[in-house]
Amino acid sequence: MGRRFVHNGRMTTSHSFQDHFSGHAADYARFRPHYPPALFEWLAQIAPTRELAWDCATGSGQAAVALSERFAEVVATDASAEQVAQAEAHPGVRYAVAPAEASGLADASVDLVTVAQALHWFDLERFYAEVRRVLRSGGVLAVWSYGLFECFPAVDAVVRRLYSEIVGPCWPMERRLVEDGYRSLPYPFPELAAPAFAMDARWTLAQAVGYLNTWSAVRRYRKDVGQDPLSLIASELSAAWGDPAVERSIRWPLHLRIGRMPD
Repeated sequence: MGRRFVHNGRMTTSHSFQDHFSGHAADYARFRPHYPPALFEWLAQIAPTRELAWDCATGSGQAAVALSERFAEVVATDASAEQVAQAEAHPGVRYAVAPAEASGLADASVDLVTVAQALHWFDLERFYAEVRRVLRSGGVLAVWSYGLFECFPAVDAVVRRLYSEIVGPCWPMERRLVEDGYRSLPYPFPELAAPAFAMDARWTLAQAVGYLNTWSAVRRYRKDVGQDPLSLIASELSAAWGDPAVERSIRWPLHLRIGRMPD
């Protein structure tokens, strides 16, 4: 892998990087849902070869680890040193601190670039230029996002109230791009139709609350207002959930955009 990845110390930070997650990287790694294996199997099938994948803005590393089961080499980068430090260690993944717009990877060396729930933070013009540089002919750029989870109506209503009414003003403006599944973003690659994929989990109430606590808007509300927004929905969410020890089915539909580097 070293022959393909050149890590340059001056590329480890980006002046435009907005770090919303380092302060709770451990919780992020613990409570974020897992992407379905079928997604990575499909991406491996449409890649020109399975030599090298780049997971950009890797976060807790879950996509990178899944890719390592299907690609000979995986490079996983994140602009947050804290996220990289908390990412899941795996012998098939090489982690590095680097911005999305300057990966340090060699020209035309990558079969697949993945970006999970992070494209809205990038300088898109510079990132797309970097993707064009590192992808080999026929290589694939796969980006995806997800919004609110779906449980059952009573729980969903409480979560929507937290999201929109309580912490709504605390979401960064980029959140709107997630809400529309990245459809409003430019995507300068010939696009491929993707199957429907979703993340599924079985969670207790405590796990669901742990996940809600990873929202950047929840953290910002707590800092700006001086009150825990989760306390404002605690009784309502508990009543809707029922027995807190009961595991309930949670689902996050994924919104994908898949593009291929022209031959």
